Amino acid sequence: MAPFKFFKQVNKNFDKAAEFLSVDKGMLNQIKACNSTYHVTFPLRRDDGTVEVIHAWRSAHSSHKAPTKGGIRYAMEVNEDEVNALAALMTYKCAVVSVPFGGAKGGVKIDRSKYSEAEIERITRRFTFELIKKNFLGPGVDVPAPDYGTSEREMAWILDTYRSMVSSLDSDGCVTGKPIHQSGISGRTEATGRGVFFGLREACNVKGDMDKLGLSTGLEGKRVIVQGLGNVGYYAAKFLRQEGALITGVAEAHGGILDEKGIDIEKLKNHITETGSIANYPEGTFIDQSHKLLEEHCDILIPAALENQINSGNAANIKAKIIGEAANGPLTSDADQILQQKSVLIVPDIYLNAGGVTVSYFEWIKNLSHIRFGRMDRRYEENAMGRLLNAIEGLTGTAFKPEDVKKIGKGPEEWDIVDSGLEDTMVLAYHMLHQNARSYDTDLRTAAYISAIKKIALSYQQLGIFP
Repeated sequence: MAPFKFFKQVNKNFDKAAEFLSVDKGMLNQIKACNSTYHVTFPLRRDDGTVEVIHAWRSAHSSHKAPTKGGIRYAMEVNEDEVNALAALMTYKCAVVSVPFGGAKGGVKIDRSKYSEAEIERITRRFTFELIKKNFLGPGVDVPAPDYGTSEREMAWILDTYRSMVSSLDSDGCVTGKPIHQSGISGRTEATGRGVFFGLREACNVKGDMDKLGLSTGLEGKRVIVQGLGNVGYYAAKFLRQEGALITGVAEAHGGILDEKGIDIEKLKNHITETGSIANYPEGTFIDQSHKLLEEHCDILIPAALENQINSGNAANIKAKIIGEAANGPLTSDADQILQQKSVLIVPDIYLNAGGVTVSYFEWIKNLSHIRFGRMDRRYEENAMGRLLNAIEGLTGTAFKPEDVKKIGKGPEEWDIVDSGLEDTMVLAYHMLHQNARSYDTDLRTAAYISAIKKIALSYQQLGIFP
């Protein structure tokens, strides 16, 4: 099999959508191209005194909006093609959900399990230094976030390094996905998985689409298989299960669990945390070849791991009726075509996993405004609701119970506001895509790219770069 070129796959999807539009070819080429990619190498002194050369990349795909935005991943699969592809997906993703960022992505080529915490910190801080030195980092320039292999801890190190080198009132906005006590935002950790839940909920509530698949509307009772129980897969599974879906399979790197009666996600997650492996889980059937779980019967399949997981080699064996792309690029273009022919409903990555960047946008706004969401109006809303309840009691002669007054009159906390904004974003975007798909008589992925191209092209026109 020829080497997988991720960026080429993204551009094939782009070109398919562009055929529906009358957009200048030069503009299309500009939208597709990565504006800049920085490849840096730097030495790392290991804990044992040896020196190792580390390779890292940062790609800024499109600056039609500023700043650019995208995660930083730590993985051995990281290369220039991958970061360019992921940066492009981020550009289109932001456009689809109307988040005013250009797309970017970064990565460090390491197997983080082979490095100590102190070594990871040195790698993170040095990479941050290199990005600052080349003006690839800043609240108005380029804003990273967590991705595969990174977390809020690495984002805190990036922020601390940036503060030590740049004196700015808005320095907190140089990175998102930070710990709450370091200018982070409530709801960011679960945001991508929560967005996956909202997107799949909307997809499953469209009666006409469910009728075509032979499914009832809603999530209740739908069998779900999740590939990857990291941050995104875990929260997607958690919220789907709370809504009544049945998690019948979970695939991890070194094995998986299949249980038609339903898997207790919290229990499985605790088992993995305690033992370091999905093996020896006391319930369900252990599958040593985890990729085979993708081919099991289910209603919804959620690939939430890495790209290229469903390809021409296994697409024909997929039995799911709905695929929710929680990961970036989990389907190759060949696999997408095979599954479309099988009438599988594919909810695409450039929409479905946009919850993370949406809440990152909220965090960035919070950092630049220097005020926590809800601080100005929460108490006022509680007092106003209290007065309303008192008026109702006076008119009806019926007294509310103290616990009911507390529950009904509670003002919104930051998490409530963030979650409401995320839900509104995902709901509106899905129905816009669905309408686009019907208008152009195409699939949801192509409809998403059409939407993104139109918005980005308009931005370039408004900048005066193209007529």
